[in-house]
Amino acid sequence: METRLLGVGVSHGVAIGEVRHMGTAVLEPPARRIPAQEAERELGRARKAVDAVAADLVARGSLAGGEAQAVLEAQALMAQDPELLADVERRVAVGSSAERAVFDAFAAYRELLAGAGEYLAGRVADLDDVRNRIVARLLGVAMPGVPDSEVPFVLVARDLAPADTALLDPSLVLGLVTEEGGPTSHSAILARALGVPAVVALAGAGELVEGVVIAVDGSSGEVFVDPGEERKAAMQAAAAERRAVLAASSGPGVTADGHGVPLLANVGGPGDVVAAVEAGAEGVGLFRTEFLFLDDGGRAPSVQEQAAVYREVLEAFPGGRVVVRVLDAGADKPLEFLTPGEEPNPALGVRGLRALLEHPEVLRVQLEALARAAEGLPVHLEVMAPMVADRADAKAFADACRAAGLRARVGAMVEIPSAALRARSILREVEFVSLGTNDLAQYTFAADRQVGALSRLQDPWQPALLDLVAMSAQAARAEGKSCGVCGEAASDPLLACVLTGLGVTSLSMTAAAIPYVRAALAKHTLAQCERAATAARATDTAHDARTAAQTVLSGE
Repeated sequence: METRLLGVGVSHGVAIGEVRHMGTAVLEPPARRIPAQEAERELGRARKAVDAVAADLVARGSLAGGEAQAVLEAQALMAQDPELLADVERRVAVGSSAERAVFDAFAAYRELLAGAGEYLAGRVADLDDVRNRIVARLLGVAMPGVPDSEVPFVLVARDLAPADTALLDPSLVLGLVTEEGGPTSHSAILARALGVPAVVALAGAGELVEGVVIAVDGSSGEVFVDPGEERKAAMQAAAAERRAVLAASSGPGVTADGHGVPLLANVGGPGDVVAAVEAGAEGVGLFRTEFLFLDDGGRAPSVQEQAAVYREVLEAFPGGRVVVRVLDAGADKPLEFLTPGEEPNPALGVRGLRALLEHPEVLRVQLEALARAAEGLPVHLEVMAPMVADRADAKAFADACRAAGLRARVGAMVEIPSAALRARSILREVEFVSLGTNDLAQYTFAADRQVGALSRLQDPWQPALLDLVAMSAQAARAEGKSCGVCGEAASDPLLACVLTGLGVTSLSMTAAAIPYVRAALAKHTLAQCERAATAARATDTAHDARTAAQTVLSGE
């Protein structure tokens, strides 16, 4: 009998196949005591395992490239955290085996993260994955992961570690379903980058029977257990129709009445460029630069090292826009040379522009590298600062760009509610704003984007979030400047129409979403988008906002 379940759709497409559950590990080693003379040997084993796991994570990141690379390199830094290693050493010194010392040290750190506020509590899954990998290596057992199968399947898990998601084979893994996670969790972002249909925050996903057939709709969030032939045929037909529309869609982003909305790509490094170009991206709306710093052994890369990588991306978009976000360190991306070692709540501490202003030399080097990278290239370089709170922040960043001799448009990210509320003031110091809807939602609703139980508050359809977008767009229009969106909200075709109706002037998203958004915009006029935006803002819940917009756009 067919059963319908509802989660949160985070990656478009339809997948129909048998359930295969992610392997789970029970990797708690025995509390074995060792004699004092073996302590040095055990400590050596622990260090060797830690280094091997860190190297494996970095290698996986290099293979995956882009966003996945930055996430996995952050995990590698977590594995080699000096405080964790010091705790392992203390435990070995008093008689613990290497594997037990690692397990207990990570358990203690886990408790600290879990109690350090929702933002860091959401990183516990990443920490557990690192611990399991180190302990498995010490025990000499395989790390449980994606199941082996000769036929394609739908992968079901409680949650997916970045190391598992990054290297999934889309020819075997038809779709993803997780019990935890949210629309902007690492698993969701990487699934979109891979183009794999995915549903997260599905209550009871772990209870799905191994081998049962399910049908997954990554757009609506619906999962049908034991779907009938009629259901499967309808979903496959809808998917085929969608693919036909996408294939016919090409060229720049434009509404049905000719209003241009540039469609740009979010990239995490040179590895993402090919997919962006193939998708028809008109440029880059968010070039994340953290991967360069996370992969450099605890030091800031030189002007020459940075310029070489930046130029590789800039060269791919002759005549196009490339918007670079300067280093966004702190919170879940700590760097020894830049961010404080201990903060009560790093997500609300010295991160983003705050950290760069405390270390002006790091910012100066990056800006000089960008200036050098753009020399002689027919590209429109734009540079923006993360975590801008007010006009003073915006002025400090603009001044730094001028001091570095950077000939580029200077902008500010709107990720903090204060920046949206005072966007017009900020725009008197910079030339554009770009809304990072992932963090803006997180800070507006005090809801960590990694916590699946809070997915309702992470939903970019929340009317309060739409109000902040509208305020920012209105401020930009009043100042005669531009206002883009570079968060994951832009990847939703329906929401892209609403954002356009709110006055957003460009949309930046994962490359795989560009054809979907292009096709959606082409079906509606600007006036229809504006009416849909008005209808969405008149509601009180994310669900009602989406329904209202859908009603307007489907009824006209």
